[in-house]
Amino acid sequence: MDFIKSAEITLKYLGLSEYEPVWRAMQEFTEQRDESTLDELWMVEHPPVFTQGQAGKSEHVLNPGEIPIIQVDRGGQVTYHGPGQIVIYPLIDLKRHKIGIKLLVNGIEEALIRTMSELGVTANRREKAPGVYTDNKKIASLGLRVRKGCTFHGLAFNIHMDLEPFLRINPCGFTGLEVTQLSEYNKSVKFSQVQEQLIKHLCEILNFTIRK
Repeated sequence: MDFIKSAEITLKYLGLSEYEPVWRAMQEFTEQRDESTLDELWMVEHPPVFTQGQAGKSEHVLNPGEIPIIQVDRGGQVTYHGPGQIVIYPLIDLKRHKIGIKLLVNGIEEALIRTMSELGVTANRREKAPGVYTDNKKIASLGLRVRKGCTFHGLAFNIHMDLEPFLRINPCGFTGLEVTQLSEYNKSVKFSQVQEQLIKHLCEILNFTIRK
């Protein structure tokens, strides 16, 4: 995949962090960055939360119960975040690298597919339905926003989590869409191992080197 000229990127592990403060920090980072600001990848897990995209329709939130719903400024419909899910926010200056959002989305999807392949799981992408699927079930979601030519928000990859909250919504706005996770196909999978492999593939495909 022809992506960008080799560039450095900063990797930050945020651990288990509440959604809204991280979202606000992404907004602030994007607003304050300039053409010399190094790109960053933020890796995080969130406590249970539903997030609703800008064009999100309330009809896709069926029965949220005690889980909060946050209206956010990304694309797409409603999704769920919870512990046991890898979330990565790529804060990348598309304008500086002279690439479009579609190329970035394709690169992220390819990194997810390669990571799963290494762990013995076949996955694929779908036209007009960003994300990654296996056995016709969604295993990873994408939702990005571009501001000032720079991306924020990102991907969510289900590893070993409670999937019940996905039954309370129409995931990504698709009625009847089933959701799955990596541990259902590879029971020995380790969360930290998947994190490392996914970052490796993201950097290989996007042509980034982690700044030490």
